[in-house]
Amino acid sequence: MTSTVTKIESIFGIHDVRAFHKSEQALNYLQKIYDDSTSLIKEAFKQALSGEIKDAEMSHACYPYIGFYVDAKDLSPASRQSYGAVSDSGYYGGTITRPDLFHDYLQEQLDLLIQNHGVTLYVGRSRWPIPLPFAVEHSPSNLESDALWEVQNAFVLPNLSRIDDKEANCENIHQKVKPVSLFSGERVDYSLHRLQHYTATNIEDFQGYILLTNYQRYIDAFIKFGESELLKEDTEYTEFVGPNGFRVTKNGAVTKKNNTSKNLPQMPAYHLKRADGQGITFINIGVGPSNAKTITDHLAVLRPHCWIMLGHCAGLRSTQKLGDYVLAHAYVREDHVLDADLPLWVPVPALAEIQVALQDAVFNITHETPGEIKGRMRTGTVLTTDNRNWELQSRALIERFRQSRSIAVDMESATVSANGFRFRVPYGTLLCVSDKPIHGEIKLQGVANTFYKQRVRQHLEIGLETIKLLRSYNKQQLHSRKLRGFDEPPFR
Repeated sequence: MTSTVTKIESIFGIHDVRAFHKSEQALNYLQKIYDDSTSLIKEAFKQALSGEIKDAEMSHACYPYIGFYVDAKDLSPASRQSYGAVSDSGYYGGTITRPDLFHDYLQEQLDLLIQNHGVTLYVGRSRWPIPLPFAVEHSPSNLESDALWEVQNAFVLPNLSRIDDKEANCENIHQKVKPVSLFSGERVDYSLHRLQHYTATNIEDFQGYILLTNYQRYIDAFIKFGESELLKEDTEYTEFVGPNGFRVTKNGAVTKKNNTSKNLPQMPAYHLKRADGQGITFINIGVGPSNAKTITDHLAVLRPHCWIMLGHCAGLRSTQKLGDYVLAHAYVREDHVLDADLPLWVPVPALAEIQVALQDAVFNITHETPGEIKGRMRTGTVLTTDNRNWELQSRALIERFRQSRSIAVDMESATVSANGFRFRVPYGTLLCVSDKPIHGEIKLQGVANTFYKQRVRQHLEIGLETIKLLRSYNKQQLHSRKLRGFDEPPFR
């Protein structure tokens, strides 16, 4: 056994290795290593503030690591699972952060690997140090800038040259140790901190199903829905959480702290929580593809079950009416923010599971006949542009509209879906036509206010019904193989 551990330590480049055959035992040791490492950093930081640094102890403050080996004889060519299995023999491993936050997710992945391949799990301490900001959440506010610089200079800080998306972008090949997941521990920590910054909510509050919008009116309707849900005796939800301390408990008690619009963060998030973490997170990402990419870059590390765009768009067909729905099944990517990460020649396919759930939700909420729905909802191509004033160039865009057969224009949907494809997160888009500029129908204040009152609530209800339907799906069905390549990491 000693020789095996020594070999494993050499292959994975880790220390203090222990072998496990049960996921819970492996997770407990991952947690211990993480806790020990972060405790060292916190204690050293506390001492550094008073002028003392302990370099020797800090060298052990590294991310926990998990790895395993799959022999060729343990491969299952008949396996049709979309995750929790590998197609090639060899060594797999990677650093892990926040085992407490990702406990259920990690346990599911590891149990499947043990079940499918009979692997032995090797857990140890990596040589990848945990950066100071990812271990110490708050620093004293009374530190002078020179003193803070001196203290921070004694610790490891995030190294952006090591934080990348090469695995997600399919750029990592021919590695001695294949990755277990798309993200390293440090990449995950980086995004966890960014999410808290952009949304002003705690990372522990994020839920497994995510809705995104580009209009605050949807969020206002969601707040009313969340508050009313928690007044019901038979509600499935436990609490409703928003930015800056906004919280509603199951008994209806409300805590509001700086929840005015002037204090909202760049992309405020609201979380309707369930005990199992499979509630709904709704984020107002604002207008434009840059925000859409930014938030989904970071949401991806949470490994959500889906993200769905509910927003407004400009209708391009004369037969469309204000308030009609657009179910996107293809995209013209004129957003430009992902061109370097996902080349334009890569198709972003519609996902049947999401499309069916969205369509069924429209039927369930509107109670209209198939003929009536066909007149109110168009399925087709959405063109996403990065030009907020695209209307001023509509003459130049007409040819693109015709060639692509686009039925609507917006500024976020293709970005959200393309990043879902890139990060293997199921995605979908249901938009509502709010104007038709090329047909002379623009938003007039009075008309717009009436439109918003009539449509926002129904559109939101359709999104909530879609989540309800998706929860009923088998996870392997929702996280289908359509999003995965032939040599993917085993973790979904």
